[in-house]
Amino acid sequence: MTIDLPLYWRLFLRRLPVMLIFIICGTAAGVVAALRMPETYSTSARLLVEAPQIPDSMVSSMVQTDAVEQLDIIEQRLMTRANMIDIANRFKVFPNIRQMEPDEVVAAMRRGTRIRRSAGRNQATLMTISFSSEYPRVAANVVNEYVTLVLQTNAEFRKSRAENTLQFFEQEVERLGQELDRQSSAIASFKSQNAEALPDDQSYRMGRQNLLQERLGGLMRDLKAGQSQRADVVRIFEATGRVKQGAFAERRSPEEERLNAARAELDNAKAIYSETSPRVISLQAVVDRLEQVVTEQKEDGTAAAEAGDVSPEQAMLDATLSEMDSRLKTLQEEIDTTNSEIDKLQEAIAKSAANGIQLASLERDYEIIQTRYNAAVSNLNQARMSERIETTSKGQRISVIENASVPQLPSGPGRTKVMALGAAAGFGLAAAYFVLLELLNRTIRSPAELSNRFDITPITTIPYMKPPKERGSRLRRRNRKEPPPSGSIMPG
Repeated sequence: MTIDLPLYWRLFLRRLPVMLIFIICGTAAGVVAALRMPETYSTSARLLVEAPQIPDSMVSSMVQTDAVEQLDIIEQRLMTRANMIDIANRFKVFPNIRQMEPDEVVAAMRRGTRIRRSAGRNQATLMTISFSSEYPRVAANVVNEYVTLVLQTNAEFRKSRAENTLQFFEQEVERLGQELDRQSSAIASFKSQNAEALPDDQSYRMGRQNLLQERLGGLMRDLKAGQSQRADVVRIFEATGRVKQGAFAERRSPEEERLNAARAELDNAKAIYSETSPRVISLQAVVDRLEQVVTEQKEDGTAAAEAGDVSPEQAMLDATLSEMDSRLKTLQEEIDTTNSEIDKLQEAIAKSAANGIQLASLERDYEIIQTRYNAAVSNLNQARMSERIETTSKGQRISVIENASVPQLPSGPGRTKVMALGAAAGFGLAAAYFVLLELLNRTIRSPAELSNRFDITPITTIPYMKPPKERGSRLRRRNRKEPPPSGSIMPG
């Protein structure tokens, strides 16, 4: 593709007056706009995020918020619609604020406000707040109000979080305490309802069961021996008419010996167990029954001796049989009682395993609740200390390094930049004018255009011969969109 530079140079010179008009108009507009723009004053304040005054190794605050995140939260709360409108109305930031819509006020306040933050590794976290206004004192007042809101928002934010954390752990400790009490009551109620089948007394029940089984065997032997002796006494009396000498004494002696043995065993049990122990209660019942048997035997012997209407041998036989019957009855009662106690122990032993599993579950839940309760109490103490730290402003805080002062010199507008922008706009319009004419003009004006469009090579060109009238009207032709053809072209 070939570009005819001489042609475009002639076109540039021919269109230069109109392009100069665009450039002059743009530059003039920029100058007028720069001169008519009011002066603005800008001021700023610098804030610093300070580390906690009390080391975290001693007391750690529960408000763990990153400094950059905290500044983001504060910035969002500061730039709310309500704050912008309130500050604009309070300090009369705009002269015609009564005629402005709320959205316009908010947009203008946000345009005039600049918030910059700087933070980095091993660097302090800083925040710079600036505001631009036509009035220097208004700019200073607005920035100082921003600083006040930032400090107030930061203090309320950290204090609110500390108080909410404290309130949460207070409620958690109270809730877990109530749950702990309910679990303790459930364990106590379960133990009370299953006092005879608790796993803690399983070893005692097993030993008691073995002891009762051994005693049951002895009682069964004594019962059989007593029944055999009674039959022997009756047979001897029927054969000889007499009772075996010493039979009465022999029948009474074992009861007294058993009573003495039972009392000794009861004394030993009282030395080991409490009065409410099942073993002590059982032994006490045995002693009471033996004492009653011995007392009845003595009364029967006395009554038989006093009766004078029977022979001494018959009285001795009656007393002996009465004693032996009483003893056999007592042995049978003890056997029944022992069997009943063995059945109860067997049932308790069988229930003890299931009760142990259920009791272990209750106690495990109790331990879990106790662990959570202890952790909640520890967190509650830490939350109380954290709330105290935030209330006294001993934790992380934002401090003012430099307050906003009333500016003495204007900071804007940048008139030079506005003028430069106006001139650049004029040049842009001139270039757009030149390019637009080229895009709209589709005529062939040079051999190079002919070759580019039809892919041919002209043999020669015939110059355009200007008439005398056209020579006099050269100036008028320059104002046309297209220049007259420079010559006739003959294709080869």
